[in-house]
Amino acid sequence: MSTQSNVKVVTTHVLTAMKLREEKIAMLTAYDFSMAKIIDQAGIDIILVGDSASNVMAGHQSTLPITLDHMIYHAQSVVRGVERALVVVDLPFGTYQGNSKEALCSAIRIMKETGAQAVKLEGGREIVESIQRILSAGIPVMGHLGLTPQSIHKFGTYVVRAKEEQEAQKLLEDAILLEETGCFAIVLEKIPAVLAKKVAENAKIPIIGIGAGKDVDGQVLVVHDMLGINQDFSPRFLRRYHNLYAEITGSVTSYIKDVRNRDFPNESEQY
Repeated sequence: MSTQSNVKVVTTHVLTAMKLREEKIAMLTAYDFSMAKIIDQAGIDIILVGDSASNVMAGHQSTLPITLDHMIYHAQSVVRGVERALVVVDLPFGTYQGNSKEALCSAIRIMKETGAQAVKLEGGREIVESIQRILSAGIPVMGHLGLTPQSIHKFGTYVVRAKEEQEAQKLLEDAILLEETGCFAIVLEKIPAVLAKKVAENAKIPIIGIGAGKDVDGQVLVVHDMLGINQDFSPRFLRRYHNLYAEITGSVTSYIKDVRNRDFPNESEQY
């Protein structure tokens, strides 16, 4: 019997058990009550309230503009729709980098005001002090290495990270450090599959990939991307499971036509 089949609530311990039993972990983003409820009832293991809300919900070009208050609002909405999945919330840009006291305050606000179960931070050695502070309050932390979108102006591009030996070695060292510091899992974004496999094989904690190949412990995608709502983003790692953009466009077009032709509402649709 798989771990998933008899678990009523996913916890960090459940995720560790899944890795030990070589059961893959499925993770998606969500930003609102309705979507969170659907994907939770479908059986998703982890829901990430991602700072990608800055892009897909607010229309910004990067994740940088979204605030802690925005993230708390989205997380509150998501948690209300979830019964089973572990809910992880991104700490947004500027709420933890270089200031471990502010990192702790940010994480505490998220946990107290949303009811989520964990937070996620981008970076390695440079944010360890912030991670330690957050963990000292009993708050679970998920790490994030590789392409870290909050550092887009440092990188200058969203290309694959850690292709060169020096950066790959740093990523390996950072992954070990994050595990030793106490992170319960790590997201690896847009790095070579061979490197991601090496990290997953050497780590005791779950490694979740996005554009990191198949030999990690689980996968994460942005729900708007995998459902085909967002048509402007087509990286190699993205598999679209539906084309909701076309479905919704067709439905709205039919509605407009029916309203203008006086076909809606009909006799049975009025009081």
